[in-house]
Amino acid sequence: MQIGNITINGKLALAPMAGVTDLAFRHICREHGAALTVTEMVSAKALCYKDKKTPRLLELGADEHPAAAQIFGHEPDTMAEGAKLALEKSGCDIIDINMGCPAPKIVNNGDGSALMKDPELASKVIAAVVNAVDVPVTVKFRKGWDEKSVNCVEFAKMAEQSGAAAITLHGRTRSQQYSGTADWDVIREVKQAVCIPVFANGDVAEPEDAVRILAHTGADGVMIGRGSLGDPWLFERANALLETGICPALPPFAERIDTAVRQIELAAEQKGEHIAMLEARRHVNCYLKRESGVKTFKNRICALTKLSDLYEIADELKAFVSAKENI
Repeated sequence: MQIGNITINGKLALAPMAGVTDLAFRHICREHGAALTVTEMVSAKALCYKDKKTPRLLELGADEHPAAAQIFGHEPDTMAEGAKLALEKSGCDIIDINMGCPAPKIVNNGDGSALMKDPELASKVIAAVVNAVDVPVTVKFRKGWDEKSVNCVEFAKMAEQSGAAAITLHGRTRSQQYSGTADWDVIREVKQAVCIPVFANGDVAEPEDAVRILAHTGADGVMIGRGSLGDPWLFERANALLETGICPALPPFAERIDTAVRQIELAAEQKGEHIAMLEARRHVNCYLKRESGVKTFKNRICALTKLSDLYEIADELKAFVSAKENI
């Protein structure tokens, strides 16, 4: 797939998720077959105001290419300047504009999916960013603001006309947040309406879902978000299913929990142990989502403060699951 002058060697991308897709998690997902990764969303205004914490969100791995940096905002001039700063600080291959985030604190400022209510302003934002940077610009948005204002087809056409090199469509409205079912039919309508690449997004939790959404929508790629939490193997298993028609099994539990530990070790190297352990409480528990009878371990994980505690819990978990499997 070509996004502007950037080649994406695969159909599966890791979606940007605030507080989730940090450098460590993206590294793990890339190892397991994500062809494109995107940073957590970053405020263009914060970049322009030289907020000290924001640039860290844009750090890419040494071999993390192709990769996109995602920015959000609604003021064309600020977004243009923010895009230039994001490119400068990250060395990314693509700038992605968030026009789909449904979080109240984002939309109440006129950002994220609020821009779907003002396509004219959204067009100005996209054009400003396209004119400000020399890398391809992509846009991620939703089905519409609510079911009474589904405008994703018109919005997609506008994005293409404004200079977007590719788009990602999440098949839910802003009012749905993440509830209900993603509408894959509208993704198909969008794909038929534009000439630029389209990533389908929404309700891809298993490898078979990735195959189905591509077949149903005709999209060029799949952007996987929540389904990848605790399951980076979703990428390599879906890739294998797409290429061979055969879906490999998940690796043994011991390998999965070792991967979880490695992810947190990588996070600790980047952010320090304290922050990494706070975030580990969510991430490591996600790796246990397929396991039953581990509530006690989950409770202990929710109180993690040190890597040494994580190592201890991981060893106990491996012994517990192994014993359970041998009964």
